[in-house]
Amino acid sequence: MSDAQSKPTNTHATDFDLIVIGGGINGVGVARDAAMRGMRVCLFEQADLCNSTSRWSSRLIHGGLRYLEQAEFSLVYESLHERERLLRNAPHLVRPLELLIPIYVGGRRGRFVVGCGMWLYDLLSVGKSLPRHRMLRAAEALDSLPFLNPSGLVGAAVYYDAQATFAERLVVENALAARDAGATIHTYSRVDQVLTHDGVVRGVRFTDLRNDRQRDVSAKAVVNATGPWVDFLLEKLPQRVRKFMGGTKGTHIVVEAFPGHPKTACYVEAQSDGRPFFVIPWNDMLLIGTTDIRHDGNPATAVAEADEIRYLLDETNRVFPSAELAEDDIHFHYTGVRPLPLDKKGSTGAITRRHVLRHHRRAAKGLHSAIGGKLTTYRNFAEEITDRVARRIGFRGEKCGTRRTPLPGGVGDYRDTVDALDQCNAIRPESRAHLLRVYGSRALQIVSLVEEQPRLGRAICPHSHMIAAEVIFCLRHEFATTITDVLLRRSMAGLSRDLGRVALPRAINVARQYLGWSQQRADEEERRYLREIGRLSSPVG
Repeated sequence: MSDAQSKPTNTHATDFDLIVIGGGINGVGVARDAAMRGMRVCLFEQADLCNSTSRWSSRLIHGGLRYLEQAEFSLVYESLHERERLLRNAPHLVRPLELLIPIYVGGRRGRFVVGCGMWLYDLLSVGKSLPRHRMLRAAEALDSLPFLNPSGLVGAAVYYDAQATFAERLVVENALAARDAGATIHTYSRVDQVLTHDGVVRGVRFTDLRNDRQRDVSAKAVVNATGPWVDFLLEKLPQRVRKFMGGTKGTHIVVEAFPGHPKTACYVEAQSDGRPFFVIPWNDMLLIGTTDIRHDGNPATAVAEADEIRYLLDETNRVFPSAELAEDDIHFHYTGVRPLPLDKKGSTGAITRRHVLRHHRRAAKGLHSAIGGKLTTYRNFAEEITDRVARRIGFRGEKCGTRRTPLPGGVGDYRDTVDALDQCNAIRPESRAHLLRVYGSRALQIVSLVEEQPRLGRAICPHSHMIAAEVIFCLRHEFATTITDVLLRRSMAGLSRDLGRVALPRAINVARQYLGWSQQRADEEERRYLREIGRLSSPVG
């Protein structure tokens, strides 16, 4: 693939059917769906793709077992069937995950309640490819997890959901699919104003942050898919619009797998407040979370607090006493704000996770805001949004094609991809495995680079086994602009144990050698990256 092919299409076009604002999972999902139907689509993201909320989740593709407690049966049904679609359409990114729920004396959810929930979960997922649940006695649970706290244990439930180890890649591949269908993707482009005339949307004014140039583009409709920043964009409208967002903050910690750690994911009821949390094997470490705290103000200011970290450590140590986790055991932590609808009543856990689409017909007819939603249900939400927009602008094109269409890395036969990778002796086996789970069948394009220049097959990260060719591939063909984009949101080397510190100078050197970066840019890239990972590893207070 040439450099020209890697660039967004229609980069100078100024007239579109639909403009999407926001490069998270909902935004790229809408761009993909609409472009596949034949709409002229342009997406704007003021930073990099998947720069915020979409990457700060528990990285699960799940039905939402606890939503059964709020009787949100239709949401669970929808989520379970979207889970099945993702398992089929992105098998390299979304994989089955076994989970165990330990049940203790005095818990809010006893064996009978958990069993009923399991039965209903299976019923709502009719037609699934994953196994049905099973209930375990206490002795059986301890056989499965010997280091589980036996005190008061009365049994356990085992069930199945799915995991998106690298949610960042799910976003990137939707953007790639949107581009392949004809969409224009602008990253590092800030929307300054939604343009209206007589109360009707006419387009947006944006600034390209790479060169500080401002331009106007027109469109028949605009979708505000900025997640927890929805209200911030609406504040730029000439007419005042009421507040829609009421986000909650969620914090996760990533620790080394302790002796006796669970080989299966655990879904545990916290003793202190009864709230469920996860202990999940992830990326050769353990991902533990999450918290759920109301957050007002700019989502960018959300940070992990000391009491959140202590809560996650204490609750994990209670379930696995031999873990003896302390703050020094944390490799890194992350915090994000869920883009939930405004609801000031009751507990945060009771706020619906159902998505909502608002049309601001009084303030700016043709402007729609996407509120709520989950990683699991992004495709269905995008279909609903695109249906609504198509009716609004009178677009008659193709019907939704995303239900059965694989994402780019899921195209082709898995075995053929493995066989082709195995034939490249310039890439070590562990790096071939890394390429397969990060890029899927797109890894073959990276292999082509290595076949041309075998030195690019050398590993530059001892933890993730990232190879040098990925730097070139991501910068040329995957919307990456900086080394931070490459390491944290493309190759995923930045989410390894050392947060990509070893890979950083090597990746920069590849860019200097093969892409002609100057020493000044190399220094700037290094500073930017260290600043970014500093937020993930900084002490909490």
